[in-house]
Amino acid sequence: MNSLNDRLAERLRQIRIERGLSLQQLADASGISRSTLSRVENAEVSPTADTLGALSATYQMSISQLLAPIEAPFTPLVRRAEQSVWEDADNGFSRRVVSPPSGGLSAEVVRCELDAYQMISYAAPSVPGHEHHLVMLSGSLNVTTGGEEHQLEAGDCLRYKLYGPSRFQTGVDPASYFIVLV
Repeated sequence: MNSLNDRLAERLRQIRIERGLSLQQLADASGISRSTLSRVENAEVSPTADTLGALSATYQMSISQLLAPIEAPFTPLVRRAEQSVWEDADNGFSRRVVSPPSGGLSAEVVRCELDAYQMISYAAPSVPGHEHHLVMLSGSLNVTTGGEEHQLEAGDCLRYKLYGPSRFQTGVDPASYFIVLV
């Protein structure tokens, strides 16, 4: 198991087993079909952003916490070439963990890229009340949190705490942005 997808599949299987859940129990709790969960855990498919979002909400772990154990051990400096990148090709989404991975530190910086005419939705936050600072680098992005819609352009910063569903949607232009998770 050398690929990121193989390591992620094993990590997700380990979390489910550690929590004493069968595939069916996890399917019921997350809203993800049992067959999809099985295919993800067997590294037959890479999970989408929606799937990782649903799993993180079910486990009450941030997506970075789901991914962190498959990344390199903590060091205070991480070079761009060594940063963990996860891609959801189906949704034109990539997520680069910019800050060095560490379960012991509270804040992290994630760079996201979302292709034009794409939408990523999360039914629930991984950790209710999780504080985010979204800083737009380029393009435009429509962000909906707490039932409130925000149209962001390059240079804008949106600060929010997640308690319910959220949506990130692009129009004609792709979007590039940082999210600082506190």
